[in-house]
Amino acid sequence: MTTGKPRLPRAQRREQILAAATKAFSRNGFAATSLDEIATEAEVSRMILYRHFESKGDLFRAALDRALDRMTAATDVEVGARSVRELVRWAAAEPEEFLVLFSWAEREPEHAERALRAREAMESEVLERIAREVGDGPSSRWAARLAVATCLEAIVLWLRESAPEPDVAITRITTIVTSIVDSVGRS
Repeated sequence: MTTGKPRLPRAQRREQILAAATKAFSRNGFAATSLDEIATEAEVSRMILYRHFESKGDLFRAALDRALDRMTAATDVEVGARSVRELVRWAAAEPEEFLVLFSWAEREPEHAERALRAREAMESEVLERIAREVGDGPSSRWAARLAVATCLEAIVLWLRESAPEPDVAITRITTIVTSIVDSVGRS
């Protein structure tokens, strides 16, 4: 649907479409979101969508890449309580991007690899920290995977439930993740 709005430069129109697509995908995932929904959300026609993206898959990949780039920029800190805090703050600021990346992308065989690579990078960073403190081993690898899975799932649930306040969520998630990491040294 066109609204008679002024024509945007190509880069701005692409950003508008990506933002709308991210919002639409965050509600229902890739498979259940139609191009018509995205066009309506972006207030453009399907023809305009196709001028910027070859397919719905291309649009989803671009939304994932954008989310990954933004997450990396917002959370590029040493692993620890501060990284959890920055990840929660980024999720609070960009909930649709977080949900597309960590709730929906892993469910889509065609797109899961991008989200899984992000998760594995996080696990690797946590494992490096654990290994520096207590050594590397099966318990360390398990704890790294558990800490990341717990953190990401806690944020997804927090976003979907809209509670508690971000600072409370940060404290609770940090406490849980820290206890997982600390438990390796006690085993």
